[in-house]
Amino acid sequence: MVRDALGVGVAVGLSGFAFGVTSVGNGLSLLQTCALSLLVFTGASQFALVGALAGGGNPVTAAAGAFFLGVRNAFYGLRLSQLLQLPRFVRPLAAHWVIDETTAVTLAQPTRRARRIGFTVTGLTLYVLWNLTTLLGGLGAEAIGDTDAWGLDAAGPATFLALLAPMLRSTTERAVALLAVALGLMLLPVLPEGVPVLVAALAAPLVLVVEGRKIRAREKEDR
Repeated sequence: MVRDALGVGVAVGLSGFAFGVTSVGNGLSLLQTCALSLLVFTGASQFALVGALAGGGNPVTAAAGAFFLGVRNAFYGLRLSQLLQLPRFVRPLAAHWVIDETTAVTLAQPTRRARRIGFTVTGLTLYVLWNLTTLLGGLGAEAIGDTDAWGLDAAGPATFLALLAPMLRSTTERAVALLAVALGLMLLPVLPEGVPVLVAALAAPLVLVVEGRKIRAREKEDR
């Protein structure tokens, strides 16, 4: 279990290098880049914020898009609080580590003790490595200058897609992802930077509505 948690933490934590390169390469300072990883610590939101700002988007819109991507962590937290039942003084610190990877490792464990160990090992490993590799990526971007010339502007989206793809296991999840991509691509040329991300978030409720109607239709046929 500890080995699996370490594996997840190391594998995902190293991708912070891509964020550091992307962020500094798109105009944020090294200090701003490192602060995002230290204080925000949710890769999808960080990449979304940097991408929107780099495209000339309004900072408020960019922040809103990043915020809505991070809302899922609040729902994770509701479930993990029941499973982990951590002491009250620890919860504010633990909340900062509630992300996709720590949630997945925690839910996979059979006992509360194993869940606590899995959550802690994954969170600590990922947080340390993510911030360290963010710093290294930012320093590397400053050293090589124009990251677009090296094709490193694609590092962020490519890393995000690589992390997302293995999580799409059900037909519903794939449908949500495809619809979100389609909405984002269609609206990107006509809406301000950052807004397509917000609209793409509607993919989930739209797909769930369709799935709900199909289920009700099948129930009526069975009757």
